[in-house]
Amino acid sequence: MHTQELIAGIRASLEAAGDPERARSAQAYMKSDMPSLGVPVPEVRRIVKAAAKASPFATETELRDAVLRLWREAGVREERYAAIDLTAARLVAADLQMIPVYEEFIRSGAWWDLVDGVSPRIRDLLLAHPDAMAELVLHWAADGDMWVRRAAITSQLGAKARTNRTLLAAVILPNLGDGEFFIRKAIGWALREYSKSDPGWVAGFVAEHKERLSSLSYREAVRRLPAGTGAR
Repeated sequence: MHTQELIAGIRASLEAAGDPERARSAQAYMKSDMPSLGVPVPEVRRIVKAAAKASPFATETELRDAVLRLWREAGVREERYAAIDLTAARLVAADLQMIPVYEEFIRSGAWWDLVDGVSPRIRDLLLAHPDAMAELVLHWAADGDMWVRRAAITSQLGAKARTNRTLLAAVILPNLGDGEFFIRKAIGWALREYSKSDPGWVAGFVAEHKERLSSLSYREAVRRLPAGTGAR
């Protein structure tokens, strides 16, 4: 009963916060067949946080069941955002049993906003379980699904000094020849973000693989590198 009431409350709050004009623009921007309510992402997060605080999950299983139900039954995009936001709970931050949930989000979401929304969860699992998760992420880096590969490439965004550089290189290298925009963008993004913590390593990686990096990946990777690093 808790799950049903929680989901109903989130849906009602999202509906009340909707903006039809913004909804039309959002759906067009996302190029999505799934309709939008026009609720800004920060407001979705506020609604979800309030709902989870008012009715906290008792167990990890209860949370998993709730987010999968909300995701699978979603009629509007914001409900899928809400499902992802519910997984931010500390209760499952280091729970490896969330992997199938995140993989379902990635494969069935199949668009950048939903896939990238899962990235912080994968990162947190990597930091909590480095060996087990590194093996999984390496497997994802060679997956036939472009969005799973993107998730592997972006899996350490925000890890900063705790980034596993060997893993970062290992998920990027098999995808250097990929012509998909979202893969090339992800490569550049991952390198650009890590350059804030270790510009020397990124400069060296870019210099070594410059001939194989797409122009998009290269431009993104070197954007924040300081002058004199030798990568430009």
